[in-house]
Amino acid sequence: MGFKLGIVGLPNVGKSTLFNALTKTMKAQAANYPFCTIEPNVGVVEVPDERLYKIAELEKSEKITPTFIEFVDIAGLVKGASKGEGLGNQFLAHIREVDAIAMVLRAFEDPNIVHVEGSVDPVRDKEIIDLELIAKDLESVEKRLEKVSKTAKGGDKKAKEELEHLNRLKSILENLEPIRKHAKELPEETLNYAKRTLFLLTAKPVMYIANISEEDLPEGENNSHVQRIKEMAKEEGSSVVVINAELEAQLAGLSEEEQKEMLEAYGLKEPGLNKVIRTGYNLLDLITFFTAGPKETRAWTVKRGTKAPQAAGKIHSDMERGFIAAEVISYEDLIKAGSWNKAKELGLIRLEGRDYEIQDGDVVYFRFNV
Repeated sequence: MGFKLGIVGLPNVGKSTLFNALTKTMKAQAANYPFCTIEPNVGVVEVPDERLYKIAELEKSEKITPTFIEFVDIAGLVKGASKGEGLGNQFLAHIREVDAIAMVLRAFEDPNIVHVEGSVDPVRDKEIIDLELIAKDLESVEKRLEKVSKTAKGGDKKAKEELEHLNRLKSILENLEPIRKHAKELPEETLNYAKRTLFLLTAKPVMYIANISEEDLPEGENNSHVQRIKEMAKEEGSSVVVINAELEAQLAGLSEEEQKEMLEAYGLKEPGLNKVIRTGYNLLDLITFFTAGPKETRAWTVKRGTKAPQAAGKIHSDMERGFIAAEVISYEDLIKAGSWNKAKELGLIRLEGRDYEIQDGDVVYFRFNV
């Protein structure tokens, strides 16, 4: 199963333009009116990682296979979505299915592109979205409370525990605050309950994408909207990526050479999309490990903290079932050694057992027997 990042925002903030750029397709209709994105478009996007290509070069691999992350373009939200306004219910159901949220905020003025709220104010926009998600979560919590209270009255121990979780979550939401804002002080069981049992929307991690105009590139340092987005994000411990969605859409259609020239002209080191993808990857707490050889060098995605047998299972279920050990070397050590065989001679390859936690950048050979 892939990891999914949902792109959300009010209408006309550059969501679909960004999505088109990300998936290098024009699948999402980027038109200047609300609701032109009805079916959530899913784009499978390669995670940019130069380590993959360097390993493949060392191993003289015939084939290189990157790892991917899924982006879901979700219909523009409007005030009252939690009560079914616009495409409200559909919108909220689609957010339920993603693992994290990338919220696009408009930080550019353009009289030709209408703002659904009449003026550009990214912090207000963020609050509108949060309030809709909070309203929906509150509804879910209250529905569940009604059910559980009855069972808890009968002295059911499990129901009593659940009641505690629900009351904690309810008091946050009634304060009109998202659950994620309290992720650090909530007991882990309550947070897991919010995420895995109730699938609460405001419990999902969030990153912000500030969409600026071309004039404000590279980083929008003099753009007061960007400053406000950054202050707000810092307060809740979230990341911000600053991009110009229009430019990203143009870059997506160019050859590598042309891309380089255009980036240089704007003082950019790499496409902003690379930062969006990497930030999303970190937000989902994902890491990459590699398998390498003359036939293929391949990148694999796992959650941080995944143990070696489960990582082997990503490749094939037989490998998890018959796991014996993992031969492991860090990317840095492999590059220094110059090849897998040389690293073996130098004694740089470690033999790890079932309890080993895969680290980002590990190059692994799994031993298994079925």
